[in-house]
Amino acid sequence: MATREWDASTYDALPLPHVAWGQRVLDRMRLEGHERVLDAGCGTGRDGEALLERWPDVRLVGIDGSQRMIDQARLRLRDRAELLVADLTEPLPLAEPVDAVMSVAAFHWVTDQDLLFTHLAAVMRPGARLTSDCGGQGQLAVMIAALVEVTGDGKFGTSFRGVDETRVALEGAGFEVEDVRLRPDPLRIEDPELMETYLATVNLGSHLATLPPEEHRPFVRAVREAMAEPVIDYVRLEIDAVRR
Repeated sequence: MATREWDASTYDALPLPHVAWGQRVLDRMRLEGHERVLDAGCGTGRDGEALLERWPDVRLVGIDGSQRMIDQARLRLRDRAELLVADLTEPLPLAEPVDAVMSVAAFHWVTDQDLLFTHLAAVMRPGARLTSDCGGQGQLAVMIAALVEVTGDGKFGTSFRGVDETRVALEGAGFEVEDVRLRPDPLRIEDPELMETYLATVNLGSHLATLPPEEHRPFVRAVREAMAEPVIDYVRLEIDAVRR
């Protein structure tokens, strides 16, 4: 997994499309309102907060690989959730199984998705639902081309999977797949300063982590200027599955 620390406060302040992705995940969940729910890759707790607004009696558990994200989530959720720093590529340290798993914009950071789904299945009760959103096949083609121009390498440390291979991984981990689909959702940011802040905070953090601080802004600017258009071409991979 491409685990790294995030600038959680800047992330939380950005006009993120992730908010709409989270709402769509919640719209697809089939909760009665009293379940124990795992938010896998919970980030700053924004989606968990929205979940609790809809279903106040849900027992929420949030995990994320970033301590800063968990710290921000604690500020937001206070004592309304159990929050843990945990790596999705390792067995999950949950005291008891969950009745549902939700995830927004996280799974593409895990390159071994067979392992990811196996670890999730291990903490889910039979019949528990997995409802998720992450980056899918074809995502960030514009930015990857820009990175190739700037650095000679378009690698992100992410895994943008397609429908068929995702189905195979889910079924192999013990899930019955209801639906897996790809949905283009491009984000256009015309303002250069906002685009650079967005790129630095959301997309290029793993690249910036390898550079000295004085090179961060020039690098991000070079990537922005190399992009064919001011568009972050998101493609969402949406999953609805049930633990067998």
